[in-house]
This record gives sequence, C-alpha cells and structure tokens, in this order.
Amino acid sequence: MGALENLKVKIFADGAELVRIEELAQNPLIKGFTTNPTLMRKANVPDYQAFAKDVLRIIPDRPVSLEVFSDEFEEMEHQAREIASWGENVYVKIPVTNTRGEFSGPLIKRLALAGVQVNVTALMTSDQVASVADCLVDGTRSFVSLFAGRVADTGRDPAPIMVEALRALRPRAGSELIWASSRELLNIFQANAIGCHIITVANDLLAKLALVERDLEKLSLDTVRMFRRDAVDAGFTINVSEPVTARA
Repeated sequence: MGALENLKVKIFADGAELVRIEELAQNPLIKGFTTNPTLMRKANVPDYQAFAKDVLRIIPDRPVSLEVFSDEFEEMEHQAREIASWGENVYVKIPVTNTRGEFSGPLIKRLALAGVQVNVTALMTSDQVASVADCLVDGTRSFVSLFAGRVADTGRDPAPIMVEALRALRPRAGSELIWASSRELLNIFQANAIGCHIITVANDLLAKLALVERDLEKLSLDTVRMFRRDAVDAGFTINVSEPVTARA
C-alpha cells in the first residue's frame, strides 16, 4: 500500500451505505466522505435527514458532503443553511446550475459570505470552475467538484481540463478541486500527478485498493485460474467430432 500512503491527493469515499461508511471510517487512507441523492436512492435510504445525522455521528472529524435537492434557489439556500447546521465538518453540495440551466453563482456567494462551507457540484468544464471561483470567498473553505469521469465518458481526456480548473481555482484561498466520478483506480494516480487536491472514489472501486502495485504476472495467473474455475463450475463441455492430433 506504499504507493497509496505516499499520495498527496486526498481520497474521499463516495457512497450511501452506512455499513460500508462505518468500515471505511476505520481506514486512514480515507480523508473524507461524499454522497448525493442518486446514491442515497440506490441504497434505499428512506429518510434523508436521519441518514445524514447517522453519517455525521460515524464521521465527526473529516469532511462530509451532503447535497441540497430543491430546484429553486431560495429553497436551496434554506436547505443549505439547515444542512450546514448539522456539523462543523459539513460541506453543502450545491449544483452549479438548477435544472433550467440557471447559474447558482449568486447563491454560492451568499452562502460563502455567510461562512457556509460549500461543495459546488456537477461541473464539467474549466470555464464553469472559473465562474464558480469568482463567487467563492477567501477564508471560507470550499470544494469544487469537476466530474472528470463523466468528461472521460464523452471520449475526452479530463486531465487537461482539470489542470485548467486548478489554475482557475488557485487564487481562492481555502478552496480545493475534486476529481469527481472516478472510473478506475488509475484516476487516483492521474489526479495526484496533476496536483489535484481531492478525488472521490466509489465503494466498488475502493474495494479494489488491494490491487494497487499487484505483481502483474501473478495477476495473469490468477486470471487464468479464474477462467478455468468458472468453466468447470459451469459444467461447460465441447463435443469434439474428431480426435485432435498434435502438429509437429
């Protein structure tokens, strides 16, 4: 695990399963936690506020990002201030726009001026990061989540966009860029290489951390053994019509 322990980028766990969150809370590699309504729905969370309070009970000493879900900025602000009151380690996730595409900048600025720690989310471009940076306030800690994984899903290399985003965010003291929606463990090392502050990693990827620096020849042999085991367990057969003669 040496390669992971020497990373400068901070790994945040991204999920909504309390049992898994409790397990990850014991892992010193995990420096923070994030979730969102989609993950919570997938995990069958029945009560948003009760779930959030449970998470904050488990994680009292590291950043926890919890998202508003209104589509109207006035109600978003009420939700954000309420969520922020649940703990000093809370970062309130504010989408970069509402569903009508209206920029959340004025709300972000009001919250930042009020000392609310925000995690501006769902960004895809460095221009969006620059616009958000103009709304942040020095002295109020904040995160900006650029969804590098979703950018990569479009066939684009997210690394140059992330580099530009870091440059746009640099003047804002106390603000950190998140490489969000990672797709593979390699993304951790890519984020680290460009100097990104944080990367969010989903639970299924975190389960693969033991593969980091794994001997590739041993991994090859394990893969061959897996294919053989699964073929035998499945009872697969091939009817060979003629005897096979070895070629000289």
